[in-house]
Amino acid sequence: MGFFDIFLSKDPAGPIEVQLMATVYGKVQGVGFRWWTAGIAKPLGLVGYAKNLDDGSVEIVAQGSRAAVEGLLAELQSGDTAGRVDHLDADITQPVGSYDNFGIY
Repeated sequence: MGFFDIFLSKDPAGPIEVQLMATVYGKVQGVGFRWWTAGIAKPLGLVGYAKNLDDGSVEIVAQGSRAAVEGLLAELQSGDTAGRVDHLDADITQPVGSYDNFGIY
């Protein structure tokens, strides 16, 4: 997979089993964090979005297989992200809504 492949829309890699709803706090705006998140989520076949919030945090909604969602969550918690993650609130639940790809807002 090449770098620009992360910008291509693609169907989820598998069935939509679960949804990750996460809010990430720290130095996560203005540092490419949303692009980094998409670069992890898209190859995993996840759909959803990463969005800047007014308080300086980033909201992430990701849907896909349980293994893919847990893979994204592990990357978010790894300490090896764009920017600096100080705190992460995350919950894995049943999917709500549907998405065609992984967007950046």
